[in-house]
Amino acid sequence: MHWLAKLAIVVGGNALALWIANMYVPGFVLSNRNWLALILIALILSALNFLLKPVLTLALGPVIILTLGLGIIVVNALILWILPIVTDHIDFLSGSITIQTIPALFFATLVVSAVNFVIHAAL
Repeated sequence: MHWLAKLAIVVGGNALALWIANMYVPGFVLSNRNWLALILIALILSALNFLLKPVLTLALGPVIILTLGLGIIVVNALILWILPIVTDHIDFLSGSITIQTIPALFFATLVVSAVNFVIHAAL
């Protein structure tokens, strides 16, 4: 499959995962109801996954090994925790995503990780 098609599928999947987390996880709020903003936030999440996930996986490698792979949830939670910080520095996305509590972060991480697992397994 062409790399641009894979990128579009991954960004669309991240947008779907963020929308599902917004609908079903209390404390995870996407305040901007614009579809373009959702796609841009999903693009930022995809970029964070592409850039930060290998570094965090390498840094937390012993934790991931000791927890038999469950430590990757910590890596995904860190990336999702960084997402509102990054989007707050973009003028038209400022305040568009809010994670209010640690359980909201945990459950949103599970939703986003599950959707990403299905997408990457299908590709």
